[in-house]
Amino acid sequence: MSRARTRLLLTSGRGRYGGGALTQYAAREGRVVVPRAHNEETPHGPVRLGTWMSNTRSRREKLTSEQLAALGIDWATAT
Repeated sequence: MSRARTRLLLTSGRGRYGGGALTQYAAREGRVVVPRAHNEETPHGPVRLGTWMSNTRSRREKLTSEQLAALGIDWATAT
């Protein structure tokens, strides 16, 4: 996937909603490890958070340090 496409995923509606859904999930569950099949209900509708996390994790090497910082996840120690 190109850098431009990866950037779009994090700055588009999906990326913003995924990040918001992750924040909501982490606040409720106290962790950022999300089951792959998990769907998170948000004010904007359901977000396939487990899929979003899996895709973001697999593409993290293509993200800039600013994008990674915006996610707020330390992938090495995510619990």
